[in-house]
Amino acid sequence: MSTQPSTVDEWLAARPDDVRAALEHLRGVIRAAAPDALESISYQVPTFSDGGFLVSFGASKDRCSFYVRSLTVMEAHRSELAAYKTSGGTVHFKPDAPLPDELVRTLVLARIAENRALRARQGLMPRSMS
Repeated sequence: MSTQPSTVDEWLAARPDDVRAALEHLRGVIRAAAPDALESISYQVPTFSDGGFLVSFGASKDRCSFYVRSLTVMEAHRSELAAYKTSGGTVHFKPDAPLPDELVRTLVLARIAENRALRARQGLMPRSMS
């Protein structure tokens, strides 16, 4: 019986070196763009939340994935994403060809804005105003 990782560090430790390095870098860029976001494991992948689900990342045998979790954000940034394989709210990339930091930052900030707008429409205060 295998135990599922309960932390992002545990999840990353179970990945091959090249995948772990690429995803640790992605994690750092996400953290810098969303310093108040909370990290967890959700749906068996590392997930960031800030007033709701923000972004996640994962890996399969042949690629890494950045889960933007928003078709609206993906569509709004279609031109910046044109060079990447996408599927729904997900951007796929190879460990040796990571996503540019500025693209990740842009997508994370767009998701934060989207979450805050949703919370405002619902009459809820944002978790943080930073």
